[in-house]
Amino acid sequence: MRREITGFSNPTVKLLRSLRDKKHRKRERRFLAEGLRLLTDARESGRTPEMLVMASGREEHPLLTSLIETVERAGGEVVETTPDILSKITGKDNPQAVAGVFAEFDTALSTIDRSAAPIWLVAQALRDPGNLGTMLRTGDAVGAGGLILIDECADPFSVEAVRASMGAVFTQSIAQATWSEFLPWLRGPDGRSEGQLVAASLRDAVPYRGAPYQAPCFLLVGNESRGLPEEYEAACDLRVTMPMKGRADSLNAAIAGAVLAYEVLASL
Repeated sequence: MRREITGFSNPTVKLLRSLRDKKHRKRERRFLAEGLRLLTDARESGRTPEMLVMASGREEHPLLTSLIETVERAGGEVVETTPDILSKITGKDNPQAVAGVFAEFDTALSTIDRSAAPIWLVAQALRDPGNLGTMLRTGDAVGAGGLILIDECADPFSVEAVRASMGAVFTQSIAQATWSEFLPWLRGPDGRSEGQLVAASLRDAVPYRGAPYQAPCFLLVGNESRGLPEEYEAACDLRVTMPMKGRADSLNAAIAGAVLAYEVLASL
């Protein structure tokens, strides 16, 4: 179905604007993604928006035509509106010419197939949506299976995290759990490890290069300012350290995860 929206007070505009707020996203179980490239990545990953919102006066593009056809075949809605209204919806002064509304994914641990990839990224109490999006991009780049978010993390479906992921939110599996849920899941019903848990640490750590990584390898990154709780580090199968040559005492959480992921990729 296609329709046109020309008024800021339209109920659909209000609904779409509300999706920038976590409370409303959780209530609607929907999230926003913007940009033709990102929406094309979603389509190629098997994710079709329930609603496609386009700015009037946009340039025609074959990828957009294909996207419109996909949405319509799936029974979705195609909406055309003014650039000013689209700006209000996305919260950007210069928005992309197209945005999509997607149903949130199932993020239960039970959806994760640990045998699907040799590397998995795990973030504990990660608060910055930009870092979260960067970790998703890293996971996509190294062929990781996905990102598991432990305890209270930034919302992976926020506009900022989705934007920072550059489409990887659609290519990577995402799960959310507490530490008390994650560790038993990782160890399996008999308490034996069904995946190697690795963290960057200064406690009884070995150099990160040449460390004995094993697949499936779960790389654990801690909170941006506090790092990992001591008990979480103690539960890891392997703790590794990266040299710091300058005055900084740590790397950005997402960068540390990327450095480790590429080392694991080269080792497995």
